[in-house]
Amino acid sequence: MKLSIIYAYRNRDLERIRKSLQSLDDQTDSNFQVYFIDYGSDEARSQKIKKVCSKFDFISYNYVPTKFQPWNKSKALNYVIKTLGTEYCFVADVDVIFHPDFIKKAKKLQKEDRITYFQVGYLDSQQSKKDLEFSDYQISRLSTPEATGLSLFPVEKLKEINGFDEFYHFWGSEDTDIHVRLENAGNEARFYDEELLLLHQWHPSYQSQERTNTLTDLKISGVLPLNHQHLKTAKELGSTKVNLEGWGQCITEEESRELKATEVSFSVTNEKRQVDDILFGQLPGIKNGIIKISFKYDPFQQSAKYHLKKKLGKKVPHYYTFKEMNDRVILHLISFYRNLPYSIISNKNKGEIEIAIKFS
Repeated sequence: MKLSIIYAYRNRDLERIRKSLQSLDDQTDSNFQVYFIDYGSDEARSQKIKKVCSKFDFISYNYVPTKFQPWNKSKALNYVIKTLGTEYCFVADVDVIFHPDFIKKAKKLQKEDRITYFQVGYLDSQQSKKDLEFSDYQISRLSTPEATGLSLFPVEKLKEINGFDEFYHFWGSEDTDIHVRLENAGNEARFYDEELLLLHQWHPSYQSQERTNTLTDLKISGVLPLNHQHLKTAKELGSTKVNLEGWGQCITEEESRELKATEVSFSVTNEKRQVDDILFGQLPGIKNGIIKISFKYDPFQQSAKYHLKKKLGKKVPHYYTFKEMNDRVILHLISFYRNLPYSIISNKNKGEIEIAIKFS
């Protein structure tokens, strides 16, 4: 029986992926298929990772043109799960190194009403640079049952609840959420720690990158607490089925080109009432066609007249900072328009955000 393995990827360094894929090439049971979803890497990186994947005949590489959309692991996984034909799948991670017997032992743990997730051995930064046999790595710590990211699923059970919740963007909670909802639907979750079958290569945490401002992708502040709250609500409500419209559907190359080629429909400033009117007053009324909106700094905000009037306590426009405008626009799109073809280009240096949405 063939096992499907799914990777979701964007712009990560190639060496860790090579090591992960090589550990699969060394499996004692070779009856498996890897679905490698490149969810919007830049062109240079996507060409390099495609070349790495081409060296392994068990990999199906797919590029999804989401470069101008925020990272959404749930949608990348659902892109495969929705049409998957195997009975079971394992959700992998590009940082993982597999024990040579992982596939063989994972198949023995398959059960139609059970999710099995595995204890992981974490490597420190120095160990992660080495290229060793699985048993020769020195582990810095072991994962606990709270770490649910590396799981073996019965595919039909995933399809019954419409896969991973696509509300979760950027990082955090989508893996625990899928466990919660599958358990709410009557399935069992088992933490397998009888032996160590997976290692995790070190990388900086999302939180540390956010604090030091080293993330170069689209981002918003406070997304981790928001995701945690969404998970908390799912637990409280006993949620099962999500993504009631268009789950697993991603933007196509043709749609991406259409959005890029469309001229700007509206230009607004960062004045609060203009931003909010576009988001809450205008967009909900659009039912078809492509709309492109440019949000820019108001030159008046930088003028001497503005600062003088503000200093004198006279009435002046109220403005969002660039960060506030960025967060408000992105959160609005991923909340209400994530099932439509859309793009976001945020340029802090120019003080400009451009969004495009294709309505059916």
